[in-house]
Amino acid sequence: MTIDPQASLIAITVRRGGPLARLGHDHVVAARTLVGEIDPAHNRAVLRFRVDALTVDEPGLRRAAGLDTQPSSEAIEGTRRNMLTRVLDAERYPWVEVTIERSRSGNVSAAITLHGVTRRYDVPAAIEATPDGLRASGTLTLRQTDFGLVPFAVLGGAMAVQDALEMRFDIVAHHRPPV
Repeated sequence: MTIDPQASLIAITVRRGGPLARLGHDHVVAARTLVGEIDPAHNRAVLRFRVDALTVDEPGLRRAAGLDTQPSSEAIEGTRRNMLTRVLDAERYPWVEVTIERSRSGNVSAAITLHGVTRRYDVPAAIEATPDGLRASGTLTLRQTDFGLVPFAVLGGAMAVQDALEMRFDIVAHHRPPV
């Protein structure tokens, strides 16, 4: 089965921190260009996405995350630039790869490779058959420091990004590639 990039989404809520947090913004970063395959016969899937294709602060995703303000386009561009250059080093590490195996417990084991570091997580996921494939959804909390990333901070940490990231995913795959 092929992952449908038009219907699949990984959304990550990034929370602000530090003593001056009230002056900053929480953000939602999204991967909408997922590519990969699901092999149901072997209970395995591999997907990946480019970090330079991540979007920042789409209004609908901010609302879905419970964020009731919208940063300016300049603030969004600054966040994206800092994320790609100062945190993720997108030139050196352009891809995030996720290898997923279904466990007997009903959860999935996800090996996430980000910034050259792989971490394994046991993830509760709702997996359902659809008329022409599968859909998997769930949530997971990741820590940037687990991948050797230093959360973005300015003013000596007075305004910073929290280490914990709240990730939600909705992955759709079809028996035949979408047209």
